[in-house]
Amino acid sequence: MELGIYTFAERTPNPKTGHLISAAQRLRDLIEEIELADQLGLEVFGVGEHHRPDYVVSAPAVVLAAAAERTKNIRLTSAVTVLSSDDPVRVFQSFATLDLLSGGRAEIMAGRGSFIESFPLFGHDLKDYDTLFAEKLDLLLKIRDQERVTWSGEHRPQLQDQPVYPRPVQNPLPIWIAVGGTPQSVVRAGVLGLPLAIAIIGGEPERFAPLVSLYREAARRAGRDPSRLKVGINTHAYVAPTSQQAADEFFPPYADVMSKLGRERGWGPTTREHFEAMRSPRGALAVGSAQEVIDKILFQHEIFGHDRYLAQFSVGTMPHGQIMRSIELFGTKVAPIIRKEVQGRRKAE
Repeated sequence: MELGIYTFAERTPNPKTGHLISAAQRLRDLIEEIELADQLGLEVFGVGEHHRPDYVVSAPAVVLAAAAERTKNIRLTSAVTVLSSDDPVRVFQSFATLDLLSGGRAEIMAGRGSFIESFPLFGHDLKDYDTLFAEKLDLLLKIRDQERVTWSGEHRPQLQDQPVYPRPVQNPLPIWIAVGGTPQSVVRAGVLGLPLAIAIIGGEPERFAPLVSLYREAARRAGRDPSRLKVGINTHAYVAPTSQQAADEFFPPYADVMSKLGRERGWGPTTREHFEAMRSPRGALAVGSAQEVIDKILFQHEIFGHDRYLAQFSVGTMPHGQIMRSIELFGTKVAPIIRKEVQGRRKAE
């Protein structure tokens, strides 16, 4: 199993001190985090795209290009690229450039986006939310597969035998579909034969098992071999020397952000009781000691049999030193056990 980390590069006031880190410092810290993950042998680092004051990355490819010069092996992906409000030509060019700079380590994780700020920012109508993504994904895949592109659609000017450069090292450049639980998106990924990343940020992971089954069945019906398609699971996570320390450090910024999002989206505040229930063996949060996080990831692997797991350690602003320690524990204490156990399971199949 590939193991890695993803982040939205939060810039929110520290709930304990009220301190607001500068955008420049948060980006410098982020590059150090990616560099450490690479040194520890983690396979993937993802950076999300947002257009809000509480996150500092609106251009993931730029940040990942900076990280490419400080790393050697780790794969560098968006998490996600909000394809619906972007231009597929520029997306491909940006990540092809990243691929060239990194020596073939770039990936695109494309999604419709869980925030909507980018739509009015780039002149798109939210009523076109679904058709924008479908049309732009179609164009992005054509650009990936063909150097010269002829294409027409509803939401972007047509292309008539237009060449798109530069071309990446990888052929094809990996494109994942990221979903939060929409069956339509899962089916689309299966039909197109694209790897699927599922974000599980609440509830019980078992509830998402039907989506993976639907994905594999859609692929099979489209004439594809489901066993050749990758599935990734992304969750909120945090590792500390003890379970209590992990909970006490992770909860304040997590509750602050999730409660804020709840006010925006219509759910209640995040309580400590709810948080502890999510940390339980069958909950979505992989927050605890190294052994608890190992157990949680392996439990999810029993459900999904997935190929990649990405952990989001910073949900809300957390001190850089704590994030670095969590990455180190994940890389040295959690990852080796997960790899060994999953390898053993697959040999036994």
